[in-house]
Amino acid sequence: MAVSADTGKLHEGRPFDPYGVHRDDPYSFLADLGDAEPVFYAPLLDAWCVTRREEMLAVLKDDGSFSARDHNPRPKAVLPDDVAKMFKTWRGAGGLGVGSLDPPKHARVREVLNIGFTPAKVRAFEPTMREIAKDLAERVAAEPEFDFIGAFAVPYAMEVVCRRLGIPDSYYERCRIWSEQRIELMMLQHDADPEVLREHARGLMEFGDFARAIAQDRLASPRDDLISELLHHGRAGNTLTADEVAVQIPTLIFAGHMTCAEALGSIVHQLLRAPGGWAEVVDGKIDTRDLVEEGLRFDSPLAGMYRTATRDVVVGDVHLAEGSRLLLLYGAAGRDSRAHACPAAFSPGSKSGQHLAFGHGIHFCLGAGFARAELEVAIEALAARMPGLTLVPGQEPRFRPVFPLRALTELQVRH
Repeated sequence: MAVSADTGKLHEGRPFDPYGVHRDDPYSFLADLGDAEPVFYAPLLDAWCVTRREEMLAVLKDDGSFSARDHNPRPKAVLPDDVAKMFKTWRGAGGLGVGSLDPPKHARVREVLNIGFTPAKVRAFEPTMREIAKDLAERVAAEPEFDFIGAFAVPYAMEVVCRRLGIPDSYYERCRIWSEQRIELMMLQHDADPEVLREHARGLMEFGDFARAIAQDRLASPRDDLISELLHHGRAGNTLTADEVAVQIPTLIFAGHMTCAEALGSIVHQLLRAPGGWAEVVDGKIDTRDLVEEGLRFDSPLAGMYRTATRDVVVGDVHLAEGSRLLLLYGAAGRDSRAHACPAAFSPGSKSGQHLAFGHGIHFCLGAGFARAELEVAIEALAARMPGLTLVPGQEPRFRPVFPLRALTELQVRH
């Protein structure tokens, strides 16, 4: 029998807390629900969580019933009025990031963005990726012990996406700080010092100003970079305006470096935990492409994405009213026993099934091919330079409270 959900009088739901008790390991909690409650309400998130691959695919294929406009997490704490205004307007007049667009506007923006991530474009940029990975691996190898996340994963991912966009290297660190300030506001769970929040909001205003300035610069003086391509190289004359490109720049920087750094950290962590795992990569016994796919399945860097019902719908056996918010737990889909033979095991090379780490449907990650190449190149460079890489003993994995991102706080390694 189907369950009805009155969004005005929601039941208490499941105590799913990915910011607290379930932060480091959400999968055990979700697996315990099993097939009994694949769609459940989480009061802390004020959303209906969808855990099975089948139901997620149905939602992602139905763009008429589910909107992506509000796909980001919302701050739980109330922002000061001036901070809320800046947080709402920092992008400027160019509209929304591509991930927040619904049809028909989504198709036009997406078509232009796709020109920068074709297989040919990815192949042409791979030598630059290899140069960045090799140089950074050489620098971090100067220390016998280092934090893999802070010393390699984050700076590598940031430099790769910024080089592709054409961001001056003097802005890399500021782009990282601006991205962190966005996270702090977007995922705020508790009341915080208003002055700190204002500092974050002012940082986002600077991010928006920077994006608009560089878009105008490339409009007037195009270069060999992605920003210029979006402004000048559209198919059949379909390009984006400078304001439209400026809106996409922070999204490309944020998504392009955060998720890649998180995935790289998780994959290396799982490999170093597995007996002989790193040695098998060094020896070529594990194919890096298979390794990347398994890493993305086993612990997706984006644990989920929100959707909003635009009409009364049924998801699984749950009736949801128009306006209901859903959280599609991509990471849980990777552990779905109905879709994967060994969902709880990290098994590179096992070809355990397709994952949803890049989403599905019209919002499938447009940089998926770029990200795959980026991860493979990094692992190959690390294996070549540090064949004896190991974990520093005594570490327990800890994740930042930035759900639905899956970000390790640190990963101490030695070689």
